[in-house]
Amino acid sequence: MTRRLSPIMFAGTGSDVGKSLIAAGMCRILLQDGYKPAPFKAQNMALNSFATPDGFEIGRAQAVQAEAAGIPCSTDMNPLLLKPSSDHTSQVVLNGRPIGNRDAYDYFRREGREELRREVCAAFDRLSQLYNPIVMEGAGSISEINLRDSDLVNMPMARHAGAKVILVADIDRGGVFASVYGSVMLQMPEDRKLIKGIIINKFRGDMRLFDEGRKLMEEICGVPVLGVVPFTRDIHIEEEDSVSLDNKRRRAEKGKVNIAVVLLRHISNFTDFNMLEKDSRVNLYYAGHIRDLREADIILLPGSKSTLSDLYELRRNGMAGEILAAAKEGKTVFGICGGYQMMGLEVSDPDGVEGDIRSLPGLGLLPVRTVLTGSKTTRQVEFRFADTAERCRGYEIHMGETHLENGAEPLCMLADGTPDGCRASERVMGSYIHGILDNPSVVNALISSSGSRETPFETLDYEAYKESQYDALAAMLRKYVDIDRIYKILSEDD
Repeated sequence: MTRRLSPIMFAGTGSDVGKSLIAAGMCRILLQDGYKPAPFKAQNMALNSFATPDGFEIGRAQAVQAEAAGIPCSTDMNPLLLKPSSDHTSQVVLNGRPIGNRDAYDYFRREGREELRREVCAAFDRLSQLYNPIVMEGAGSISEINLRDSDLVNMPMARHAGAKVILVADIDRGGVFASVYGSVMLQMPEDRKLIKGIIINKFRGDMRLFDEGRKLMEEICGVPVLGVVPFTRDIHIEEEDSVSLDNKRRRAEKGKVNIAVVLLRHISNFTDFNMLEKDSRVNLYYAGHIRDLREADIILLPGSKSTLSDLYELRRNGMAGEILAAAKEGKTVFGICGGYQMMGLEVSDPDGVEGDIRSLPGLGLLPVRTVLTGSKTTRQVEFRFADTAERCRGYEIHMGETHLENGAEPLCMLADGTPDGCRASERVMGSYIHGILDNPSVVNALISSSGSRETPFETLDYEAYKESQYDALAAMLRKYVDIDRIYKILSEDD
């Protein structure tokens, strides 16, 4: 029987320092070593989300970490999710269900925070009864002292959990000594004691060059450096932050099936395209300008947190006209979720669910009309795609209902007998199903629609591929981080 370990929290000197990835790797290490870990992040802010098996919504990062831990995901792993809908407002999802839109200023004021604190603490307490240990993730920087009293995620949550905190710093962005020292020293004395180690992440070059830096950091901070992790592009774990898309704005490539994902301002669930990126026949890139669409064989319209706002922007910047021209030329246009809604005849928002725009004509590529409503559909689904026989899997997360005009042909048939999506032709189609492109039969049909004569691609088992990447991540952390010392820290009584 495995011994009981304290919870561990990976907190950060800032955003995008690699907390999510290291937490996922630690979940896999603990699973390999015979423990029963579970991830936890009290509050997440992301447009990439996931539907739990029981039909609720959580941040994608915690779903990925649960997968690394070998367990089904649940809302207790991410009880509070903020989905930005503009620069100043976010949809608040509590325990898997939306409770409304909040202005950022109002949300981060102290009033009403204790009710949310009780909810996230209760979720942690339920989770800790079932799993050992809990692998926690902080949010952003732990040294935002102006938000200390309203903080639900970082040190107050570590205090509630009795967690041992490991501070993660990104050396690639520069200023690592100042960011680590400042993050430690700006803590209240009782919180500073919770910080048990430091991990330096994203190191480039010969690590021996940091040996002296490691000693200096330990001296000035009074906290051991538990590892220096290299910068790597060889391990592929699904990402949550759209910052990663900046590295994917490539151009068309000769000899490949060129697939352009329209880079919407409020793009969501771009993990829908991860399997396509691994397909040797495909060059997938994100298109932010009309010239990027002209050389594409296939255009994908992704999900959006603000469908009407993004639809308006597509018309304003000329992308809408380019998409219509591509469809007219016989190129394939495929929309997913919000992208599917945009391809219809009209998107209306009579109750102002998304904002001030009440209605816009769609692109007119599909004979469907969408009405946005306050209720949200979140569920995992099984389905058959078009004329294929393979049983496929995916999930839905969307606001609103889409109705097909008389005679319109659905694209998919769900296992319960209900239709999904719409197909105007073999090259113009849309669906509400996220993860639809994780299924080989769908990918082969999509690539065939472009006129490609490439051999059907059946060899990639995406689930097995993801498992191999979790194992590779765990192996890298074992190599560069003192895991034995982490176990010792988690076994100690303070």
